[in-house]
Amino acid sequence: MPTRLVGPAALLTAAVCWGLLGPVARVALREGVAPLEIAFWRAVVGGLLFAGHVAMVRLYAPDSRPSEAPAETVRGRDWLAVAAFGLVGVSLFYAAYQLAIERGGAALASVLLYTAPAWVAAIGATWLGEPTTRAKLFAIGLTLTGVGGIAASGARTIYFSWAAVAWGLVSALSYALYYPFGKHYFGRLAPATIFAVALPIGAVGLLPLVAFQPKTPAAWGSILFIGGVSTYGAYLAYAAGLQRMEASRASILATLEPVVAAVVAHLWWDERFGPWGYVGAVLVLSAALLAAAEE
Repeated sequence: MPTRLVGPAALLTAAVCWGLLGPVARVALREGVAPLEIAFWRAVVGGLLFAGHVAMVRLYAPDSRPSEAPAETVRGRDWLAVAAFGLVGVSLFYAAYQLAIERGGAALASVLLYTAPAWVAAIGATWLGEPTTRAKLFAIGLTLTGVGGIAASGARTIYFSWAAVAWGLVSALSYALYYPFGKHYFGRLAPATIFAVALPIGAVGLLPLVAFQPKTPAAWGSILFIGGVSTYGAYLAYAAGLQRMEASRASILATLEPVVAAVVAHLWWDERFGPWGYVGAVLVLSAALLAAAEE
């Protein structure tokens, strides 16, 4: 694969893994697991996998890293930043997203999440010095228009509620912070190390809010899939892509997620969009392709 395509391919892989999260989470919801408990176990399972990842790297390749490679231990003031990321990017984001799925369905929750590229572009231009090109603005416009089309279509289904909209927008704002945080810290700290610390902190932040219930094998299977594929696998791919791309372009590419979520939710749960929803999905895909093609 050409080097310039590695970043987009990694981000698209992450988007597909994230897109499966909502439909799979509905299995656990159907089995009686509350949204906040799903969020808690997602952070726990993902954190354990990243802790194992870091331990394996240190055990089997302790001297193979180049001297300029990101550090594999969180030190000093970086602890404060990683802890804050755990509380906002894990506790708040995971809880808001699961509540949006519960109140509005997997497809609508995923679509509302992807109002994030506009926030990421503003942060990137203000704090990261990323150029605001016409192509990028056009892609963001396509994304928001597509999201609006899907949301308007979703508003005519039984899944729409204003609580779903509110929680979806909270999840978008907390998710948007992933991109500037990653651009700043993935060059200093190994991404697996960051997530091995941030995810357990996020789980601790969620713990006081969780009412644990007995779980069926189907519920545990859903939770393990979310923690393994939609968290551990998705974050590894996300970090690999973000290290090679601008934050704003990466966030646009990741908008493939609501399209994946909508298709899977339709096939699995019969969550349906009207005509405008499918028009919106095409616009989102077009924006992702435009972001991938921009040099």
